[in-house]
Amino acid sequence: MVAMSASPFSAAALRGAVDLSALKNRPAPAATGPGASDTSPSGPGEVVEVTDGTFQQAVATTTSVAAVLVLYSRSIPESAQFIDIVVAAARRTGGRLRVMTADIETELNIRQAFQVQSVPTLFGLVQARPVPLFGGVYPEDEVATLFGQLVDLATQQGVTGTVASTDGPDAAAASEPAEEPLSPHHDAAFTAIEAGDYAAARTAYQDALAENPQDEEARLGLAQIGLLERTDGVDLAATRAAAAERPDDVDAQLLVADLDVLGGHVEDAFTRLVDLVRTTAGADRDRVRTHLLELFEVVGPADERVRRGRTALMSALF
Repeated sequence: MVAMSASPFSAAALRGAVDLSALKNRPAPAATGPGASDTSPSGPGEVVEVTDGTFQQAVATTTSVAAVLVLYSRSIPESAQFIDIVVAAARRTGGRLRVMTADIETELNIRQAFQVQSVPTLFGLVQARPVPLFGGVYPEDEVATLFGQLVDLATQQGVTGTVASTDGPDAAAASEPAEEPLSPHHDAAFTAIEAGDYAAARTAYQDALAENPQDEEARLGLAQIGLLERTDGVDLAATRAAAAERPDDVDAQLLVADLDVLGGHVEDAFTRLVDLVRTTAGADRDRVRTHLLELFEVVGPADERVRRGRTALMSALF
């Protein structure tokens, strides 16, 4: 079975941790690869070519419709040709999976983030979190079986949206509506994030919540913006060294926990802060507790590690 990966910003890749935070704030070059003529990442197309600049926006749509990311290279024809098999297998899910493609020869930040060693390599994307799938070329039936498991996982996470097929016999038979377009507030937030304007993104998400207090995507986005703001420009090595030298320094421990979540080490972050709750008191203890609750929001309430973290926090508090 496929399993959900570490965090909204990173994944346990085929080899080691994958830090997707480097992909933010990149200009979006023109897409020229397979699927480039379909639509933008936020549109209704079933196949979308993503770039370093559009990747974060594309990932955000997976809170509504799950996706498969195909990492390929034009210089290796069989990897590009495999996209057709992936698309055919995805269509067998009844529109439950969008196919996203990225050429590692041109999208160098995506290549670095996923530590791509060979192509094709596939990841699932569900609730803005990566799910490692496989590398190599396989028959359509085997790929479709794995995609069925990915759809099951998406359903468990509450992601049940569909995209309309633009080709083949399923196109006329599609009975479910395509994914709804992004609201103006969410669109403004994504634009601001790509520009590195976190204050504007925060305002956009706050406006979305003011308009609809039940907008969970805006609530999640607001929590993620807070994490990005706190870690922007932070030196990872220096921060870890400072935390190791000053274990009682609450600020240093909170910042390392933020970096752990950003880098995919979610359980490490939760354990660090739960232990800190046990060793602090008064205002410091309340700060740590509040910060941990914010990180729970970043990762998402449906994540099993958040459930375990909440249990551990209750034990530490009482």
